[in-house]
Amino acid sequence: MLDETLRTQLKAYLEKVVRPIEITASVNDSAKSREMSDLLAVLAELCDKISVVETSGHRERAPSFSLNSPGHAIQLRFAGVPMGHEFTSLVLALLQVGGHPPRTEQAILDQIRELDSDLSFETYFSLSCQNCPDVVQALNLMAVLNPRIKHVAIDGGVFPAEVSSRKVMSVPTIYLNGEVFAQGRMELEEIMAKLDAASGDRAAKRLNERAPFDVLVIGGGPAGAAAAIYAARKGIRTGLAAERFGGQVLDTMAIENFISVRHTEGPHFAGALEGHVKDYDVDVMNLQRAERLVPGEQFVSVELANGATLQSKTVILSTGARWRQMGVPGENQYRNRGVAYCPHCDGPLFKGKRVAVIGGGNSGVEAAIDLANVVSHVTLIEFDNKLRADDVLQRKVRSLANVDIRLSAKTMEVLGDGQKVTGLVYENRIVGQRHTLALEGIFVQIGLLPNTEWLKGTVDLSSRGEIIVDHHGKTNVPGIFAAGDCTTVPYKQIVIAVGEGAKASLAAFDHLVRTSAPDDEAVRAA
Repeated sequence: MLDETLRTQLKAYLEKVVRPIEITASVNDSAKSREMSDLLAVLAELCDKISVVETSGHRERAPSFSLNSPGHAIQLRFAGVPMGHEFTSLVLALLQVGGHPPRTEQAILDQIRELDSDLSFETYFSLSCQNCPDVVQALNLMAVLNPRIKHVAIDGGVFPAEVSSRKVMSVPTIYLNGEVFAQGRMELEEIMAKLDAASGDRAAKRLNERAPFDVLVIGGGPAGAAAAIYAARKGIRTGLAAERFGGQVLDTMAIENFISVRHTEGPHFAGALEGHVKDYDVDVMNLQRAERLVPGEQFVSVELANGATLQSKTVILSTGARWRQMGVPGENQYRNRGVAYCPHCDGPLFKGKRVAVIGGGNSGVEAAIDLANVVSHVTLIEFDNKLRADDVLQRKVRSLANVDIRLSAKTMEVLGDGQKVTGLVYENRIVGQRHTLALEGIFVQIGLLPNTEWLKGTVDLSSRGEIIVDHHGKTNVPGIFAAGDCTTVPYKQIVIAVGEGAKASLAAFDHLVRTSAPDDEAVRAA
């Protein structure tokens, strides 16, 4: 199951275990159960502190296994075989159950331990989902730290009956005490903020106490990370406030065009960005959404959603972009109930079903190709009279027997039965005739929308909502700069965003130098 290189790496990690780990497995006669047993046997072989006991006919899901340590009431279970993106979750869980301290702020750890109610979490994930590990790892840690918290991480592909009965149509989906708690990527701080209502007020109080910055970066994607690093390297007071560090990169499956890095995945790249930023003296304020920008004579003020206000001599806006929505009836109603935006994450939930992909660019055609390996049929719908994807992708998608392509097709409505998607209505733009497709899933891949609505009336925006910048990254407001996918700079690519972030940071430093320099009269008087 694990090649020799991975075994060697895993053995090195497991040497950090300081207390016994007891694994209790619930097994059956399925192939997945045998695969799970093989994995657990390898763990026991690689670490003498791990013991495995198997039981059959147990009331727990099978195949599944729990992790515990003698003398500790830990309620943590994996249902399925946590490989793929979840293998890291398994390794971290083993280390934490085995007594290795987590790399988490002490204030958050204390907050988790102080939760004083019984919380039973269930997380449905898919092995191909790059968003799921953050949720699984956060809830696993909570279960390790607090005996009143239980967490079961469930591979939806292994338990399709549960997925169907609970109408889980996107991952990760989190249940708390039997009710839906949240869907989509969440970090530990977000989960705690939702559980502990007073945490937002405490966070706002701490942020309001921050002294003004020299450079404040808004956004934690590639552009924001580069801007923060370049500012900190100048030795000036630097802050970075982001709604989620990594931004849109976190939703990117494969990155193969960042020069010198042959291949990586979005979450790994985002983690490397964050690690690099934290190598410098940057005040990182994650999970903070900016809502208002107020230029002033001495400082620019940035008002946050939690009520806090940050001040800085200069601001670099790098808020990035998000998936563009279709804007048709039914889309919002059936979001996460058949309408999806990440084929890698949610595709496995539609195994054997009929789906549509909206968009004929590279992302749309790539989605259709990937989904064709999982679902029974894909209909690719493109508004234009031709596909816009690269030729190699077009040749591939046209070769697939279970993919139909509809050109000059305008999506009109998402249909559903009140619980889930049942179909889609599109119009042939040439003849004006409407058609209805019966299907269970719709994957929207029609480009990006800049996250700039909160800036209207403050800095100049283009007709597409992008921040208008010059070749130095300057906006029309002195002291305010911008970089990355939220700006008018063409070609939304990671490598370009990184360069633009660095450039905007250098421009901000130049602005600080020039505006703080004494005038000629003051120099003569001295």
